[in-house]
Amino acid sequence: MSRLSVADRVARLREDFDRSFAEPARVLDGETVQLLAVRAGDRPYAIRLDQSSGVHPDRPVTALPTSVRALLGVAGFAGTVVPVYDLAGLLAHPVPQRPRWLLLTAGEPPLALAFHELDRHLRVPVADVIGGSADVERQGCLRGMVRLPDGDRPIVDVPATRALVHQLAGHRPVPEETR
Repeated sequence: MSRLSVADRVARLREDFDRSFAEPARVLDGETVQLLAVRAGDRPYAIRLDQSSGVHPDRPVTALPTSVRALLGVAGFAGTVVPVYDLAGLLAHPVPQRPRWLLLTAGEPPLALAFHELDRHLRVPVADVIGGSADVERQGCLRGMVRLPDGDRPIVDVPATRALVHQLAGHRPVPEETR
Protein backbone atom coordinates (compact mmCIF):
# COMPACT_ATOMS: atom_id res chain seq x y z
CA MET A 1 0.00 0.00 0.00
CA SER A 2 1.52 3.34 -1.01
CA ARG A 3 1.38 6.18 1.50
CA LEU A 4 0.46 9.68 0.40
CA SER A 5 2.76 12.52 1.29
CA VAL A 6 1.43 15.06 3.76
CA ALA A 7 1.09 17.64 0.96
CA ASP A 8 -0.88 15.17 -1.20
CA ARG A 9 -3.12 14.22 1.73
CA VAL A 10 -3.81 17.89 2.55
CA ALA A 11 -4.55 18.64 -1.11
CA ARG A 12 -6.96 15.68 -1.31
CA LEU A 13 -8.72 16.66 1.92
CA ARG A 14 -9.03 20.26 0.70
CA GLU A 15 -10.47 19.11 -2.66
CA ASP A 16 -12.98 16.78 -0.95
CA PHE A 17 -14.02 19.54 1.46
CA ASP A 18 -14.41 22.16 -1.29
CA ARG A 19 -16.29 19.71 -3.52
CA SER A 20 -18.75 18.96 -0.69
CA PHE A 21 -19.85 22.64 -0.79
CA ALA A 22 -19.91 22.83 -4.59
CA GLU A 23 -22.03 19.73 -5.19
CA PRO A 24 -25.79 19.91 -4.70
CA ALA A 25 -27.12 18.10 -1.66
CA ARG A 26 -27.96 14.54 -2.55
CA VAL A 27 -29.15 11.40 -0.89
CA LEU A 28 -27.04 8.26 -1.21
CA ASP A 29 -28.88 5.02 -0.45
CA GLY A 30 -31.01 6.74 2.14
CA GLU A 31 -30.33 9.80 4.26
CA THR A 32 -26.70 10.54 5.18
CA VAL A 33 -24.84 12.92 7.46
CA GLN A 34 -21.59 14.62 6.42
CA LEU A 35 -18.95 14.97 9.12
CA LEU A 36 -15.33 15.97 9.51
CA ALA A 37 -13.28 13.48 11.52
CA VAL A 38 -10.83 15.49 13.64
CA ARG A 39 -8.53 15.08 16.63
CA ALA A 40 -8.52 17.55 19.49
CA GLY A 41 -5.40 16.81 21.49
CA ASP A 42 -5.07 13.07 21.04
CA ARG A 43 -8.82 12.31 21.11
CA PRO A 44 -11.03 11.60 18.09
CA TYR A 45 -14.17 13.67 17.42
CA ALA A 46 -16.50 14.47 14.56
CA ILE A 47 -18.01 17.82 13.59
CA ARG A 48 -21.07 18.20 11.37
CA LEU A 49 -20.04 19.66 8.05
CA ASP A 50 -23.18 21.82 7.88
CA GLN A 51 -22.06 23.56 11.10
CA SER A 52 -18.81 24.75 9.49
CA SER A 53 -17.97 27.27 6.80
CA GLY A 54 -14.32 26.39 6.18
CA VAL A 55 -11.20 24.60 7.37
CA HIS A 56 -7.82 26.34 7.33
CA PRO A 57 -4.37 24.88 8.08
CA ASP A 58 -1.53 26.91 9.58
CA ARG A 59 -3.43 30.21 9.80
CA PRO A 60 -1.73 32.84 11.99
CA VAL A 61 -3.41 33.44 15.35
CA THR A 62 -2.63 36.60 17.31
CA ALA A 63 -2.53 35.87 21.04
CA LEU A 64 -4.53 38.00 23.47
CA PRO A 65 -4.01 38.58 27.18
CA THR A 66 -6.69 36.44 28.81
CA SER A 67 -7.42 34.23 31.76
CA VAL A 68 -9.49 31.89 29.55
CA ARG A 69 -7.16 28.94 28.93
CA ALA A 70 -8.95 27.78 25.77
CA LEU A 71 -8.81 31.20 24.04
CA LEU A 72 -5.81 31.11 21.72
CA GLY A 73 -6.39 34.61 20.31
CA VAL A 74 -7.87 36.01 17.12
CA ALA A 75 -7.45 35.30 13.40
CA GLY A 76 -8.59 37.09 10.27
CA PHE A 77 -11.07 35.54 7.86
CA ALA A 78 -12.13 37.59 4.82
CA GLY A 79 -11.63 40.87 6.65
CA THR A 80 -13.34 39.76 9.86
CA VAL A 81 -11.45 39.26 13.12
CA VAL A 82 -12.64 36.03 14.75
CA PRO A 83 -11.89 34.61 18.21
CA VAL A 84 -10.05 31.28 18.09
CA TYR A 85 -10.65 28.68 20.81
CA ASP A 86 -8.71 25.45 21.29
CA LEU A 87 -11.25 22.63 21.00
CA ALA A 88 -9.20 20.36 23.29
CA GLY A 89 -9.15 23.13 25.90
CA LEU A 90 -12.93 23.63 25.63
CA LEU A 91 -13.41 19.89 26.13
CA ALA A 92 -11.10 20.01 29.20
CA HIS A 93 -8.37 17.83 27.66
CA PRO A 94 -4.65 18.43 28.01
CA VAL A 95 -3.31 20.50 25.13
CA PRO A 96 -0.09 18.78 23.97
CA GLN A 97 0.94 21.43 21.42
CA ARG A 98 -0.53 24.34 19.50
CA PRO A 99 -3.27 23.11 17.12
CA ARG A 100 -2.58 23.31 13.39
CA TRP A 101 -6.11 23.47 11.98
CA LEU A 102 -8.84 26.10 12.33
CA LEU A 103 -12.48 25.38 11.63
CA LEU A 104 -14.49 28.52 10.92
CA THR A 105 -17.95 27.76 12.25
CA ALA A 106 -21.22 28.53 10.53
CA GLY A 107 -23.60 30.90 12.29
CA GLU A 108 -23.26 34.09 14.27
CA PRO A 109 -21.28 35.45 15.93
CA PRO A 110 -18.16 34.25 14.09
CA LEU A 111 -16.06 31.66 15.93
CA ALA A 112 -13.07 29.51 15.00
CA LEU A 113 -12.25 26.20 16.68
CA ALA A 114 -8.64 25.01 16.63
CA PHE A 115 -7.86 21.31 16.50
CA HIS A 116 -4.75 19.21 16.02
CA GLU A 117 -5.49 16.84 13.14
CA LEU A 118 -7.95 16.62 10.28
CA ASP A 119 -8.41 12.90 9.70
CA ARG A 120 -10.97 12.80 6.89
CA HIS A 121 -14.34 13.78 5.50
CA LEU A 122 -17.13 11.30 6.28
CA ARG A 123 -20.50 10.65 4.70
CA VAL A 124 -22.32 8.20 6.97
CA PRO A 125 -25.87 6.84 7.09
CA VAL A 126 -28.08 8.57 9.63
CA ALA A 127 -28.50 5.16 11.29
CA ASP A 128 -24.79 5.28 12.26
CA VAL A 129 -25.35 8.47 14.29
CA ILE A 130 -26.53 7.82 17.83
CA GLY A 131 -28.24 10.60 19.75
CA GLY A 132 -28.32 14.19 18.61
CA SER A 133 -29.34 17.72 19.51
CA ALA A 134 -31.97 16.54 22.01
CA ASP A 135 -29.32 14.79 24.17
CA VAL A 136 -29.04 15.75 27.80
CA GLU A 137 -27.36 19.08 28.52
CA ARG A 138 -24.76 17.60 30.84
CA GLN A 139 -22.82 16.49 27.77
CA GLY A 140 -21.69 20.09 27.24
CA CYS A 141 -20.39 20.58 23.70
CA LEU A 142 -21.05 17.00 22.59
CA ARG A 143 -24.27 15.88 20.93
CA GLY A 144 -24.39 12.28 19.82
CA MET A 145 -21.84 9.83 18.53
CA VAL A 146 -21.02 8.34 15.14
CA ARG A 147 -20.21 4.65 14.80
CA LEU A 148 -17.22 4.03 12.52
CA PRO A 149 -15.21 0.90 11.70
CA ASP A 150 -12.15 2.37 13.49
CA GLY A 151 -14.15 3.31 16.60
CA ASP A 152 -16.93 5.57 17.77
CA ARG A 153 -16.43 9.34 17.71
CA PRO A 154 -18.36 11.85 19.83
CA ILE A 155 -19.91 14.65 17.73
CA VAL A 156 -19.00 18.23 18.68
CA ASP A 157 -22.08 20.47 18.44
CA VAL A 158 -21.14 23.98 17.24
CA PRO A 159 -24.15 25.81 18.77
CA ALA A 160 -23.45 24.19 22.17
CA THR A 161 -19.75 25.06 21.81
CA ARG A 162 -20.64 28.68 20.97
CA ALA A 163 -22.83 28.82 24.12
CA LEU A 164 -19.89 27.53 26.20
CA VAL A 165 -17.59 30.17 24.69
CA HIS A 166 -20.09 32.90 25.59
CA GLN A 167 -20.27 31.55 29.13
CA LEU A 168 -16.46 31.48 29.44
CA ALA A 169 -16.27 35.04 28.12
CA GLY A 170 -18.75 36.17 30.79
CA HIS A 171 -21.50 37.12 28.35
CA ARG A 172 -24.98 37.13 29.76
CA PRO A 173 -28.05 36.57 27.62
CA VAL A 174 -29.79 39.84 26.79
CA PRO A 175 -33.41 39.76 27.97
CA GLU A 176 -35.95 40.44 25.26
CA GLU A 177 -37.30 43.96 25.25
CA THR A 178 -40.84 44.38 26.48
CA ARG A 179 -43.22 46.13 24.14
